[in-house]
Amino acid sequence: MNFATTYFRILSSERLKMGKSPIWLLILVSPLLALLLGITATPGGNWAVLMNAMLSLHGLLLFPMLTGVFASFVCRFEHAGGGWKQMLVLPLTRTGVYSAKLTVVMVLLALTQCLMLGSIVLGGMFHGFTQPVPWGLLAGHLLLGLFAALPLAALQMFVSLVWSSFAAPLALNFGLTVPNILIINSATYGPYYPWVQPMLLMMPTGSGGFGAYNVPLGTLIAVVGGSAVFFLLIGLLYFRRKEI
Repeated sequence: MNFATTYFRILSSERLKMGKSPIWLLILVSPLLALLLGITATPGGNWAVLMNAMLSLHGLLLFPMLTGVFASFVCRFEHAGGGWKQMLVLPLTRTGVYSAKLTVVMVLLALTQCLMLGSIVLGGMFHGFTQPVPWGLLAGHLLLGLFAALPLAALQMFVSLVWSSFAAPLALNFGLTVPNILIINSATYGPYYPWVQPMLLMMPTGSGGFGAYNVPLGTLIAVVGGSAVFFLLIGLLYFRRKEI
């Protein structure tokens, strides 16, 4: 069976699994909490200020944590009861399986970002903003945040493939996300720390002025792109050679 057939077959299988799972509820958590922050903020009619306030918790902690939750979840069924053996004895390409599962993780993260966009717009409506919604600014930075989540999602997929435990990758991801609060203040280390990168690319330009926020956008995109390629290759090579 070729790559494309495997890819779409696994996507269809994952869609059925997700339909019977409460994982969909998790994509609501961060946008709803961000909306509460937006309601209590004092943005003064400025969309960028409102976005900064609402992304503070989402970008710094919750969104990076969700990458670990989603990655662990899509590998959970296969780790239980010899699921990998049952799947890979079928005429499926391992590259197709890996790519499809990573796609599911990114789709869940994309849905979270879409809901985040809606939350920011609702926050502006609550405060009675008179300026038009800057769709380009909001959607553009949220899309950059999604792009920055790709290397982190690939890394979390690799960890979830290595460890059969559902809790272990989550604990590791949580432990490596919390230091974001300190690392984001460093222009030296912040841009290269995968858990910080989504926050850096999501925040509107010029919103920081300190630490890793001072790093040029082009440099951040190059670092994230390089990290994505690196972690994707590591995860794919490991999965292709993994003994089931």
